[in-house]
Amino acid sequence: MKLSAIRLHALSREAVTEEPHHTYSSFRVRGKIFVTIPPEETHLHVFVGEEDREQALAMYPDAVEKLFWGSKVLGLRVDLAKATPAVVKALVDKAYETRVRKDAGTRRTRTSR
Repeated sequence: MKLSAIRLHALSREAVTEEPHHTYSSFRVRGKIFVTIPPEETHLHVFVGEEDREQALAMYPDAVEKLFWGSKVLGLRVDLAKATPAVVKALVDKAYETRVRKDAGTRRTRTSR
């Protein structure tokens, strides 16, 4: 899948922007990252929860792998040459939904105090 199609898809979601993140590019919702694009632009990093991550690893073992930050798993590294456009779009959507859910939970906690 080409990055131009991924950009169009990600940016079609509500409140999404594309911004630099060190040497990477990132998609953010209300300033919070849910996808990064490494400089080589052959992979996509999607930040999804454990359940979605494990399901994707089981269903698409040739196209995705765990994304580590030190010893912690933060999401998935998606090989754009091996993943179908439908899989890439679904994972971008899951990452977006995960980020929105996290933010909604944080807001409810703040307003309930």
